[in-house]
Amino acid sequence: MLLALTQWMNETLGWGWLRVFNYLTFRAVFAALTAFFIGLLLGPRVIRELKLLKIGQAVRSYGPKSHLVKDGTPTMGGILILIAVGASTLLWMDLTNRFVWVVLFVTLSLGAVGWSDDYRKVVHHNPEGMSSREKYFWQSLIGITASVYLAFAVAAPGNDHIWRLVLDWVSSGFTSIPLPERSGLLIPFLKGVSLPIGIWGFIVLSYFVIVGTSNAVNLTDGLDGLAILPSALVGIALGIFAYVVGRVDYASYLNFPYVPDAGEVVVVGAALIGAGLGFLWYNAYPAQVFMGDVGALALGGALGTMAIITRQELVLFIMGGVFVMETVSVILQVGYFKMTHGKRIFLMTPIHHHFEMKGWKETQVVVRFWIITIVLVLIGLSSLKIR
Repeated sequence: MLLALTQWMNETLGWGWLRVFNYLTFRAVFAALTAFFIGLLLGPRVIRELKLLKIGQAVRSYGPKSHLVKDGTPTMGGILILIAVGASTLLWMDLTNRFVWVVLFVTLSLGAVGWSDDYRKVVHHNPEGMSSREKYFWQSLIGITASVYLAFAVAAPGNDHIWRLVLDWVSSGFTSIPLPERSGLLIPFLKGVSLPIGIWGFIVLSYFVIVGTSNAVNLTDGLDGLAILPSALVGIALGIFAYVVGRVDYASYLNFPYVPDAGEVVVVGAALIGAGLGFLWYNAYPAQVFMGDVGALALGGALGTMAIITRQELVLFIMGGVFVMETVSVILQVGYFKMTHGKRIFLMTPIHHHFEMKGWKETQVVVRFWIITIVLVLIGLSSLKIR
């Protein structure tokens, strides 16, 4: 919005100094600062309103006993994250960019699903909230919609070429159409290695990345501050990848496929780190507010969509190792429990509860998982050059 305004003012009034708004790095920095201050300033009011509406967290009775003191802590604080990310992105983005709009669509849509889930937990005092089947249906609908669109948006060199690809696909009877290298699955740390997966492979992969990451972040959100900082760190790292693949010179030098217009996604990544830090101010132990599903599902969806746009699905798997670990622990626990008729691998899942049951303090678990994420993000970023 500000970019369009300053471009008009520059052309109309001749204020050349406004050309600084054309620089993507400038807008990314201020998107982060804007999101941070929105979160910081609106935080007390949002928490106060949640308390007045008696929107408090219902703690599961079978969870760690140390969590019982958190019963009644305001939840649905993810609304604060969505406001900060949405407002900051709209202010600083290029309003014509197709990739930023699809990230916002997935983020806000999954946030709406999470809001419905949280609302049921609060109003009906049911810690389980929305049924798994219903939640998965809406996640799948959003994921499929975004995946189909991205299959053509990533392949197209510009907005006007997307519909040409769609028409070609329809006229071919929905069979696979030739897609450029940037639509393949990149193998990190290997120069120029890309697995051609075709349009259907792209859609299926994108669907699982969006829905899977959304649920993975949701599973991780179980301790004060545990999910928000890793989400923010992975978000800004994916923003860096977006900046690289969105510039033909950097992409060529670092042997990445050039994805036209993808660089603008760095604005979303910057807004995520800013909003995340603003929310962490109130979510740090002892938390004054929880993000709830409205925040966790939205953040996961945003990260998954950014990874698809930048063609860094496997790098997301590395950098989001904490999310992967949490998800795998649940899958293993449930599978082993059913196979052995009641036996368990972990004391409790997701795995952060296992470490709590082993005697780790909540703050120890959180900080150590933060440290793991920082290391994994650095490893992921090293794939920019180590190829």
